[in-house]
Amino acid sequence: MVRNPLTPEQIEAGRRLGSLLRAARADRDLGEVAHAAGMSPETLRKIETGRLPTPAFGTIACLSEVLDLPIQDLAAVWRNGSRLEAAS
Repeated sequence: MVRNPLTPEQIEAGRRLGSLLRAARADRDLGEVAHAAGMSPETLRKIETGRLPTPAFGTIACLSEVLDLPIQDLAAVWRNGSRLEAAS
C-alpha cells in the first residue's frame, strides 16, 4: 500500500502540534520525557520540530499523559491551532 503524500495543511498541523509539545515540555529534559512516553529521544525531537507531522495516536496519548496536557488541546491544535494561539 502506497501512502499518499501529506497535504500542506497536514504538515502545518504537525508543526503546530510539535510547537505545543515543545512548549509543554519546557525545561524538562527531552530524553527523560521521551523515555517516560515510551519512545526514543529522536522520535520526540522529530515530532517537536515537525519532521514527523503525523505521529500515531498512541504516541500522542502517551505524550499527553507525560506532559499533563489534555489530549483535547492537542486535537484542537491539530485541527485549527486555536488553543495554541490562545496559550501564546
